[in-house]
Amino acid sequence: MTKLIVAKFGGSALGPNGETIPQIIQRITNLKKNSKVITVFSAPLTIYNEKKRSLTDIILEQGRNAEKGIMPSLDVVKTTYQKILELVDENNKENCKKTINSHLEKAQKALDEAFENKEFANEVRSQALAFSGEILMSHVMNHILRSNGIKSEGVDFEDWPIITDNNIEFTNFLTSESREKIDKISELVDNNEVVTIGGFIGKTTDGILTTYERGGSDRTAADLGILFHKKYDTSVDFEKDSAVVSADPKIVSSELREVMQLSYNEARLAGMFGMKILDPIAIKEIVENGVDMPITITNMKNPEQITIIKRNLPEQKGHPIKIVTGKENCAIFRIETSAIQKLLTSLEKDKHYSEFVILSPFTKDGIEFSRILFLDGEYVKRNEKYLLAFDSLATITYNRGVITLIGDEMWRVQQVASRTSAKIGEAGLNILNMDAQEETSRIIIVVEDTHDNITKAIKAIHQEISNINFI
Repeated sequence: MTKLIVAKFGGSALGPNGETIPQIIQRITNLKKNSKVITVFSAPLTIYNEKKRSLTDIILEQGRNAEKGIMPSLDVVKTTYQKILELVDENNKENCKKTINSHLEKAQKALDEAFENKEFANEVRSQALAFSGEILMSHVMNHILRSNGIKSEGVDFEDWPIITDNNIEFTNFLTSESREKIDKISELVDNNEVVTIGGFIGKTTDGILTTYERGGSDRTAADLGILFHKKYDTSVDFEKDSAVVSADPKIVSSELREVMQLSYNEARLAGMFGMKILDPIAIKEIVENGVDMPITITNMKNPEQITIIKRNLPEQKGHPIKIVTGKENCAIFRIETSAIQKLLTSLEKDKHYSEFVILSPFTKDGIEFSRILFLDGEYVKRNEKYLLAFDSLATITYNRGVITLIGDEMWRVQQVASRTSAKIGEAGLNILNMDAQEETSRIIIVVEDTHDNITKAIKAIHQEISNINFI
């Protein structure tokens, strides 16, 4: 079976104004030696007010300006693409210029509509983001690849294979409908070395442009893997500035351990609880579609450094606790256990939302209560009315932070719960809740989300890990 690699390059991989695109070209050149390649691109970064910013953030800011009656501008976006255009040779430059201009005209039209109506939402928002960011960048990269002698082609929005539901701004992937739309991209894959496509973007069956949530380019890569895994020997490769290590390098600077392999479960939990490995929903969609394909996290600067993610791992070696991570801005929702099932069903069926975990229940005054730890407090604030409709006496506690240890075989670690809780106490933090479950090999520690509590807890636990014995 022919090999296919779906390689995703995010904004950080592209660099400000595309400065690391030459490294991407080298990576794609190596990947295509033994495989067909579909490349998924995020919106590029730029330098704005002396800071790195994603063009996505720039457009969202312009959209908010439009709502306030301030004339939106694409000047920063145009300047960014002018600099990236320098990477295109003379044979491809004119066509690339036309592509940039035509897409930015569509983005400007959407922003003008937002200015006129004082509303930047739904399809207007999606069009402004897509035609200034991911879709445009994928076509610019197509011209850059061609400039480097690579036989490539970009996917036009008319032929988009990622079909979604009608939630315009926070859309959901529809597998069967997408399979009906892959003929064109399949043809492009068959006839080219590399195919380029924008991440984050979907399309309804009626042709309306939709977007995933932030981080959605990861989902696009996973979705393409789902669509092609039966036709090709498919794998997904996320190109980043490092492979996976045992904690966030921005928090822990010493004694970091390389993580050579993760299970789907471990990778999803790590993503849910704050590690920027990949969007946990991408893993969820792969699992729900019954697909088993390898995922690689590659250090683009040193491609020999990789982390392999598989559904089921062979015999694991090394320390069973692979990652210590944490999440700020969480919320705990307490509800009578008799009412929780309707809420969970609605979250799954109606909201398509899964960024929460169920904590152990408790009993008070003879009534059993269940607790849901939501990993995004802002989501809870936006949906308070919806959540409380399932139990008017339910309570919500905000300003909670959570620390968790990742490892499917954590049961092999002796005294892990007591040792980690002791270290948090030594760091001067008060544990508000500790939830340890042998069945899920999961330890969740809840603290107050103030000051640098989460950072202090992660540092303390990570330092202790190497001192804890394991079977």
